[in-house]
Amino acid sequence: MNPIDVLTSPAVAFPVFLVAAVLLYAAGRRMAPKPNNAGGKLTTYACGEDIPGIKVQFGYRLFFFVALFFTMMHVAALVIATVPSGRIALFALFYLAMIFLAVLALITRS
Repeated sequence: MNPIDVLTSPAVAFPVFLVAAVLLYAAGRRMAPKPNNAGGKLTTYACGEDIPGIKVQFGYRLFFFVALFFTMMHVAALVIATVPSGRIALFALFYLAMIFLAVLALITRS
């Protein structure tokens, strides 16, 4: 076995690069300036305005809407791309019409 193959194997390369990353992180930490607790250092900057913080509760409703749309479009593209030519191409047109109606229902529901 070639020595270069041993050095480039994942079992040897991962620990070597892990040690290199830790050393680089430690060197950067030593060179960085020490933080000081100045007034307002940890507050949010909003163009010089004092903005009170508020708690915001995010929902997943829009995410699921986009995820469903994404899934329908990509499954439709996959099905249409793999339809063989010939008489079965009419199935592709029917499938596209059904996908159009499903997307239309999804858009008008929200």
